[in-house]
Amino acid sequence: MSERRIVIAGTGSGVGKTTLTIGLMSALQKRGYEVQGFKCGPDYIDPTYHTAVTGRVSRNLDSWMLPENVVKEVFKRGSEGADISIIEGVMGFYDGKDPRSNRGSTAEIGMITESPVLLVVNCASMARSAAAIVKGFQMLAEGPNIVGVIANQVGSKGHFELVKTAIEQECDVPVIGYHERNEELYIPERHLGLIPSIERGDLDPFFQKLGTLVEATIDLDHLMKVAEAPRIEVVAQGSLFQKRETGPVKIAVAKDAAFNFYYQDNLDLLEAYGAELQFFSPLNGETVPQDAQGLYLGGGFPEEFAQELAEQTAVRASVKEAIERGVPTLAECGGFMYLTKELETSDGEVHQMAGIIPGRAVMHTKRVALGYREIKGKSGNYLLKEGDTAKGHEFHYSTFQAEEEIPYAFETKGMRGVKDEGYMKGNLIAGYTHFHFASFPSMAENWIKQCQENKQHV
Repeated sequence: MSERRIVIAGTGSGVGKTTLTIGLMSALQKRGYEVQGFKCGPDYIDPTYHTAVTGRVSRNLDSWMLPENVVKEVFKRGSEGADISIIEGVMGFYDGKDPRSNRGSTAEIGMITESPVLLVVNCASMARSAAAIVKGFQMLAEGPNIVGVIANQVGSKGHFELVKTAIEQECDVPVIGYHERNEELYIPERHLGLIPSIERGDLDPFFQKLGTLVEATIDLDHLMKVAEAPRIEVVAQGSLFQKRETGPVKIAVAKDAAFNFYYQDNLDLLEAYGAELQFFSPLNGETVPQDAQGLYLGGGFPEEFAQELAEQTAVRASVKEAIERGVPTLAECGGFMYLTKELETSDGEVHQMAGIIPGRAVMHTKRVALGYREIKGKSGNYLLKEGDTAKGHEFHYSTFQAEEEIPYAFETKGMRGVKDEGYMKGNLIAGYTHFHFASFPSMAENWIKQCQENKQHV
């Protein structure tokens, strides 16, 4: 038995992977196919585009944060019922955790999932030289299965024919289509305002346009043919996401334009361990549900909505009240910033936040932190107990300025060494680090148990 899946890989960042991926999804949808999206690496934004286009929740595949068998299970679960799965790569095809190996790269995901690969090449200002680029990608490693090429940024159909002739002669791989240089192809509202725009359907015409362009210049029949691959086998050891026989626990999850960075698999794991998720919007004045026994404040863009969040005094009061009465809470990055006393935006404006963590989050114009993290819990951390290790990542433009010495929640290890991170007090665990629960599933179990114990003591 076979199924269809394809990795959309790039020679580097900015080569056009996301635009092409969305266009392919839209075009295949128009042909009546059920399409499932995936994203390599710890990216929260691109999956929202996939979800908007396909109507199916896109998921992350990360071979550094997750064991190989878990990557396979996440893929297998997500792709059920789909006619084709499209896996969007991250950075360049071979770029990952370590420049000396394929660890954490799109190439490694391609090999773990045994997926055919389409290589997207920026062919601006070159013809035969494009073949040298493709040849290099073919020769660097034997494992990846590059089955086709998309020529991006070509000047005309004639330019495409030159590139196609060179690549197919020298690399023995088909060039199944192209995109011409077109300023209108760049995705609008890449970051800020993304979520409300997608939820309102504002980008639907753009998605339709991309689909029409893809249909005109890419051989979709050829793509469906090269996307055929053997079914993925997962070693039988019990599903990570199998429902456990535990009592129901209600966990409130902040979800709106200010707080929307959640791995779907984190939410699924919480549900597997007995959580009933209650979504609420702080931005729209929705307070923490009174019967919530846990609270999850994810990352997002609180700095872009700082004034609106500050004006929602009832929401801030409900968050503070829940945490102070011991509701087990996890706040990641944007959620952590929201729990500080104040948030200073990049223009110097200061806004009142929830006032639980003593200090101020200060926005900067340049990125402060980016990268994978190994995370070890500190003593007293119920979520990630002392000695336990999970994996995640950091990505933020702000720093935290503490008013006093604070109790750190965990220790993180990245490329620049080891540091103490976060804030822990009572049942509150907060910090800049984004966790992937599937890297250490006991985190979900520990959280549910803490919610149950707290419920018994209230």
